[in-house]
Amino acid sequence: MRADARDNRDRVLRAAKAVFAEQGARASLNKIAQRAGVGPGTLYRHFPSLQALLVAIIGDDVEALCAKGDALLTHSSPDEALRTWLLAVAVHATAMRGLVATEMAVEPSPELAACHDALRATGSALLARTQHAADIGDLLTLMNAIAWASEQSPEDPGLLDRLVALALKSGQLRR
Repeated sequence: MRADARDNRDRVLRAAKAVFAEQGARASLNKIAQRAGVGPGTLYRHFPSLQALLVAIIGDDVEALCAKGDALLTHSSPDEALRTWLLAVAVHATAMRGLVATEMAVEPSPELAACHDALRATGSALLARTQHAADIGDLLTLMNAIAWASEQSPEDPGLLDRLVALALKSGQLRR
């Protein structure tokens, strides 16, 4: 990739992260191109769809969450390992203000589905160690809901952690 094309791509990614963090699912690709200082054609040349742009943005985060989960597989407390990882997932979910969850609810691209599958696999491994009778899909949905709820109360920075702890203590995770 030429240096100017790489610079344009990087500017689009930075602008997209900022616009998605501000507007979530209401974000406009034209607004992203405008903020990046490129034309819409440049944005679409690098990222032919919204989901392709999302995968480029969240791919590294998903890899980091999976690596964190893999490292937590050796934690002395399986319950604490799962809680720590689910909290990290909830924090990740707040970054795009529900956009990824919204896109997963429609027909996700194979690349976006692969990111979700990687998180499910990591979460399943952590959940299996706890021997709780719960579904990882339900827990990931719950983390997205908790992330959304915490976004609605930005004046309470501890809400996300408290809601995750409350959800995991609710008695729904049965052995």
